[in-house]
Amino acid sequence: MSSTAISCLVMTLCFTLFAHSTYSQNISSFNVQKLGAKADGTLDASQFFLTAWRLACASNNSAQVYVPPGRYLISTAVVFSGYYCKRTMVMRIDGTIVAPTNYNLIANSENWIKFDNVRGLYITGGTLDAQGAALWACKASGKTCPQGATSVGFYSSRNIVVSGLRSINSQMFHMIVYKCNNTKLQGIKISAPADSPNTDGIHVQLSTGVSILSSQIGTGDDCISIGPGTVNTWIESVSCGPGHGISIGSLGWDLQEPGVQNLTVKTVTLRDTDNGLRIKTWARSSTGFVKNVLFQHIAMGNVRNPILIDQDYCPNNLNCPGQVSGVKISNVIYQDVHGTSATPVALSLQCSRDYPCSGIRLEDVVLTYNGLPTTASCSYAAGTASGVMNPTSCL
Repeated sequence: MSSTAISCLVMTLCFTLFAHSTYSQNISSFNVQKLGAKADGTLDASQFFLTAWRLACASNNSAQVYVPPGRYLISTAVVFSGYYCKRTMVMRIDGTIVAPTNYNLIANSENWIKFDNVRGLYITGGTLDAQGAALWACKASGKTCPQGATSVGFYSSRNIVVSGLRSINSQMFHMIVYKCNNTKLQGIKISAPADSPNTDGIHVQLSTGVSILSSQIGTGDDCISIGPGTVNTWIESVSCGPGHGISIGSLGWDLQEPGVQNLTVKTVTLRDTDNGLRIKTWARSSTGFVKNVLFQHIAMGNVRNPILIDQDYCPNNLNCPGQVSGVKISNVIYQDVHGTSATPVALSLQCSRDYPCSGIRLEDVVLTYNGLPTTASCSYAAGTASGVMNPTSCL
């Protein structure tokens, strides 16, 4: 068994014990509605959510924030800080939390809802509705518009479990995991239209021990994106579409940049997506790297670029003085990848001229286009192919 698989099993066991211990104790409950929040979706409930969090955080006993059924407006960017919390924090959401219809109230904030420096967090259930349609329309019109807020962000935290949360209509990213250690996202449902701009489903960066399991993601950008400094990540039983697929990158913007390593993506379905499995790096000098990646048991349906490594990324040929990527890619395995491509070229490995890809392994890759064989394109890529191959390997 690989070290990545062992670490995932250990992490899963720890999450199971953590969740069990959280609910096996007597828990004090701080109900946002009883504290004054109105469940009508029109009166701002921000202060009551923050009050419930502070009370639970200060409790000497196990405590939870409880959000009953109904719609609760959080009209400002809020931060739930765990810096002074005494115990694992629990948030049980049976209702829907909605953003303001006036997007300007939160769109210049990095996050709409942020959890920061929490040492033990369990969130279960609920819906986040960021009501992003008006901001998307502004961006589509060509007007000057704010960037938009990520719906929920987890920052500098550890031992996080999020189960059954639904995020819809984000202004920008739906969910970010940043500088976190041991995070489990399970049963997540994410939804935004295919033409909604920059609405990545889940973005992970500078984090260790993240697992994303049994989730459904349909959005306007990457379903899952993996940023620099991400280590020991496990993605399993995820369905993606619409969207831009599962992406490592973009990497290599900075000269000094941490790499991505020990990533497993298995039993994933991608349907009607722009990309399938993508590694994307800027054509710039960088110390970054990608190594020890396994894509296994991947089903694709009508995917435009099923397998793609793009190390020549440089939109409009701007900001790429060297025009060559310094990111080193090695030991990437594609195992049992099957289904249909929306284009004749199903496999494109365009690696760095100065730092060619090494250790690429293709095993039982079968992708067809309109019932016909597909083709492959490789540049500066080295590795092996075995088993049934369609397209024929270009390694």
